[in-house]
Amino acid sequence: MSTNLQIPAHEVQRRLALDNPWWKAGYGIDAEEAGWPRRAYFPQFASLALDMAVRRAVVLIGPRRVGKTVMLKHLIARLLDDGIAGTQLLFLSLDTPLYSGRSLESLVQMFVDLHQHAANKPLWILFDEVQYLKDWEVHLKSLVDTYGHIRFVASGSAAAALRMKSRESGAGRFSEFILPPLTFAEYLRFADQEEALIRDADTQPDRAPGYLATDIHALNVEFINYLNYGGFPEAVMNPVVRANPARFLRQDIVDKVLLKDLPSLYGIGDTQELNRFFNVLAFNTGNELGLEDLSKHSGITKTKLADYLEYLEAAYLIRRVHRIDDNALRMQRARTFKVYLTNPSIRAALFGMVLPDDEAMGNLAETAVWSQWLHSAEVSRSLHYARWKAGRQDLEVDIVSLDARTQKPRFAVEIKWSDRAPTALNELRGLRELAQRHHLARTPLVTTRSYTGQAERDGLVIEFVPVALHCYTIARNLLRST
Repeated sequence: MSTNLQIPAHEVQRRLALDNPWWKAGYGIDAEEAGWPRRAYFPQFASLALDMAVRRAVVLIGPRRVGKTVMLKHLIARLLDDGIAGTQLLFLSLDTPLYSGRSLESLVQMFVDLHQHAANKPLWILFDEVQYLKDWEVHLKSLVDTYGHIRFVASGSAAAALRMKSRESGAGRFSEFILPPLTFAEYLRFADQEEALIRDADTQPDRAPGYLATDIHALNVEFINYLNYGGFPEAVMNPVVRANPARFLRQDIVDKVLLKDLPSLYGIGDTQELNRFFNVLAFNTGNELGLEDLSKHSGITKTKLADYLEYLEAAYLIRRVHRIDDNALRMQRARTFKVYLTNPSIRAALFGMVLPDDEAMGNLAETAVWSQWLHSAEVSRSLHYARWKAGRQDLEVDIVSLDARTQKPRFAVEIKWSDRAPTALNELRGLRELAQRHHLARTPLVTTRSYTGQAERDGLVIEFVPVALHCYTIARNLLRST
């Protein structure tokens, strides 16, 4: 006697109705999700997703827990607000066990048949967690080619897999949209603190907008919160997650990527080795590292370490930054580089929350500044760090921006979590020498913990601004241009 183990169609249909409450008149997305602030990227994403003129699927890519699912729900809310009938919208989370073993096309056809949609009626279908479907990119490309009247949007958290596969198999049929972690400016808005803590500054018309802190000490409290959990929307909005980010975030952010996503994509055999290596990088975020020393420390070959670094960058967990010298020349045979977490909150998820006077704060402040710049791929490509020998002394500048055309320094920043620098200008020799050697477009900047002002040494003016306000300014002005 044979048994049909296939889940009955009516059970799948029941689950579809449960996941799509807007099929009933007057219903919309979940009230809690509807109440979340929109990501700063939402208008740009919605514009791309709603443009039916080009036959393409939009693939929303990003690290885990940065709000991709909620952004899809906000897109549904936008469509409903625009007057689209709820029955024209299908949301499918492909990690749902009931959908396992079913092709995307069969689920699409079930949706069309269920509502008896006409052949050319405009429809919107959103696939969440698309990486759970084997060969998803082949199936999605086929759907785009077959159903010209349907707009397909997909999202997933296995960023490395999504990015590689969408480029290989979806040429001409996929449009990628990258969703990074929260910026500090977004965090303040999510935490409902932006209006209370930030006000506009009077700036020259030809300069980027500037901002002032109404209470720098209160802003620093929120900056510490941002470092500990503020890169993740769920942690900001949910007090239970916020109270213990390691418990709720570590597994999804790190374990699933390192122990599941990357190994399955790249055939990594020793997942524990990869996990240990990432822990070393996360703990040392903002430090200068080299393959030689890393290999000696870890016992992993330099070739394998280079592969691991590539994988971790592809998964949006880290970013490598390359070194230049005092002449702003890229080191052709540089053996060292800096590694930054793309989201400073990952460190707290792994090793526990930081306090304002912890030793790690200097590197985390530097990581936070870099993570704001990463929200612009074009700008971040122009950023390096500088280090060179001056006699017996090693001089360094944390951030140097090179002009894309001339490859000359445009601006330079030294990142500190301390108010000591304005009274110890001799400790800023690297920044002073670089600024005196090159004509910078902006006054050289040093971040502080709470001090705002200027100082002069040998005719060189140096500007000082709190690092929290600097992070806000970068993020706010970058997001203005998205």
